[in-house]
Amino acid sequence: MTILVTGARGQVGGAVLAQLLAAGQPVRVSSRDPRSADFPAAVEVVRADLTDPASLPDALAGVGKVFLYAHPEAAADVAAAARKAGVGHVVLLSSSSVVWRDAAANPIAMRHAVVERALDEAGLDHTFVRPGYFATNTLRWQSIRTDRLLRTAFPDATSSPVHERDIAEVAVRALLDDTYRGTAPLVLGPGPITIREQVAAIAAALGEPVRLEQVDRETYRAEQLTQLPEPLVDRLLQNGGTVPALPAELGADATAEILGRPATPFADWARDHAADFR
Repeated sequence: MTILVTGARGQVGGAVLAQLLAAGQPVRVSSRDPRSADFPAAVEVVRADLTDPASLPDALAGVGKVFLYAHPEAAADVAAAARKAGVGHVVLLSSSSVVWRDAAANPIAMRHAVVERALDEAGLDHTFVRPGYFATNTLRWQSIRTDRLLRTAFPDATSSPVHERDIAEVAVRALLDDTYRGTAPLVLGPGPITIREQVAAIAAALGEPVRLEQVDRETYRAEQLTQLPEPLVDRLLQNGGTVPALPAELGADATAEILGRPATPFADWARDHAADFR
């Protein structure tokens, strides 16, 4: 049974691909430009663009399962093509934001909800993997790489970053174990941890000091707008820089239950990504 992995150049998709190959699974990867793809020789690479319905039938031919990145603009077309191709199970990289009470006003939640709904309406068996705040968002802190400095208005703001490896392991478990069909596991990071503590963890991973400079809210907002959409920046400011932890009544982290171990600490993520800050 061939498994199609979309988004295999992404942090999560790349980890999903590596783990499936390690498990000895036949894997196909979709790419908009297969000629520029750089994947292991064991991987079948096909041209497909999730926003181009005409490219989907060939990519899905003979595929039993799909790891899918969310593309709301073409969600209905992708779901219909997967159904027509006889795909038996789709594991979607969704978001924990869809279970928050304000999901209807959250742009991230709305994008993922569209894809979840499309898979539901197509009648496809699915697993919705719903991660929390990605530790890889920290890669935006490229001033650490260039100047060994992070400027923020909120050094003691907190988040609970989740390692992309944990997300990928849960997704792979769902692809290989039919127990998780019809489920929507939350994959949350340990924490909370402050920005100050995250910077210290990156410094420790680098073996070099990293300065933390506190700036005013307007300077912070202006700098964030160079990286994030305005609604997300305004939400961040409203929360004092904190990415709130999911309230227990809205769902529990499934990482330990599915993987049999706790979520990966941020310090481990920092060591795994030290090269990105060098």
